[in-house]
Amino acid sequence: MAEIENTPELVQGIRRQGEAVLASLVGEIDLHNSPQVRAALLETLQREKPKRLILNLAGVPYMDSSAIAVLVESLQKIRKIGGKIYLTNLQPRVKGLLEIARLDAIFVLTGSEEEAMAK
Repeated sequence: MAEIENTPELVQGIRRQGEAVLASLVGEIDLHNSPQVRAALLETLQREKPKRLILNLAGVPYMDSSAIAVLVESLQKIRKIGGKIYLTNLQPRVKGLLEIARLDAIFVLTGSEEEAMAK
């Protein structure tokens, strides 16, 4: 696994594992800090061009619509290179938000990073 440098504190442990890039998001993601998350994710997608982006959301108790927009934009970018986004370890509030917005149908939701790697 190769560790990737220059990540903001909300995006931690970005690392490459085969054709996948794994990252952990930590903290509440809202209008004030979602631009940092966006920049980190889009830069990673541009540089690494992974077939799967696995985002561990265990450390994200809350996200607002701006965070959802970042995830959707990242999904659009990765789809252009034939990839998918896997969201793992969702806390109930975040999972509920994705389900209400019916985004659970466009992202792959898994219980763990290992499960996402196996799919």
